[in-house]
Amino acid sequence: MPASSLPPGRRALLLAGLGGALAACSSGRPSTPNSPSGPNSPNSPDSSPSISTSTSTSTSSAFPAPAAWQPGPGELQPDVKLRAVQVVEAIGGWPPGGQGVAAARQRVAALGADPGLADQGGALLADAPRAALEVVYAQYGGLLADSASVLVVCRQWLAGPDGAPVSTGSTVDVRLSSAAPRWEVTALHPAGPGPAAAALGDPATRVLAQPRIALPPAAVADVRSGQVHDGALAAMLALAGAYAFEVSVVRSGHPLLVFGTDRPSDHPQGRAFDTWRIDGRAVVDPATPADLVDSFMRAAAAAGSYNVGGPRLLSGGATANQFFSDATHHDHVHAGFRG
Repeated sequence: MPASSLPPGRRALLLAGLGGALAACSSGRPSTPNSPSGPNSPNSPDSSPSISTSTSTSTSSAFPAPAAWQPGPGELQPDVKLRAVQVVEAIGGWPPGGQGVAAARQRVAALGADPGLADQGGALLADAPRAALEVVYAQYGGLLADSASVLVVCRQWLAGPDGAPVSTGSTVDVRLSSAAPRWEVTALHPAGPGPAAAALGDPATRVLAQPRIALPPAAVADVRSGQVHDGALAAMLALAGAYAFEVSVVRSGHPLLVFGTDRPSDHPQGRAFDTWRIDGRAVVDPATPADLVDSFMRAAAAAGSYNVGGPRLLSGGATANQFFSDATHHDHVHAGFRG
């Protein structure tokens, strides 16, 4: 997706207006990435849904301190994901007084990465005196022999006027190229969901209210924008009847083109969603039962998806190519819909 970095004049958010400016983003609490039983899992009894329709400000004086993300079992080329995540974490989280592009450049340079990447941080570089960032998941948007796209799904907390954390977040399409000893990050493309719609239709309203569908901040904003196709929303609701699942990407924060091709992706058109965790089990984890992921894929097809991708190539389908599998979809289930 093209870089949506804010122009310099908009990088400085008025802290007094953070509540309204960030109302399009979901609230959340720190969780352990890749942990099926983390507090943001839809199945966790002590969790509040990560699709909350209002921004919340913590009444606690404790500022979130989420752990750095680490690849879990089953990841293909885990260090590629880790490299992408580390750059986003360096840009989007800082100690008191560490705000600003100059400080972000220093943090990125300390990783041995191009400090100029900080200039592409967009809304992650809000003018707040302190920030914390939690990576929900890092998903491949594309994985080829010499290049990759890693979609870093994250929550961010910004210190408000009273120092209390205000929850927001984004999804960043991180581009990398192969290099030794580690792959190099070449570009960042933060999500640009757009403003919330004046009114939402029934499917969108029901998706936002469904606790069995966990949406990260950028996906919440996508649904609120009114730009997600009803077919995709209806399929989410149908799947929620049998599964509690966590969506990684809907419309924004995804490459415009199917990675490595000149074909438009269904995601930017609001006609697709990706799922990274089903019933508390990560799709990529070898310990996740294959039958669980396969049944979810078949249920997505039955709910109207013409193009279902995942870690295994399934047989059957209403059309010859309804199911597909490749390295990119080893870590999630893709469901695409026609306009």
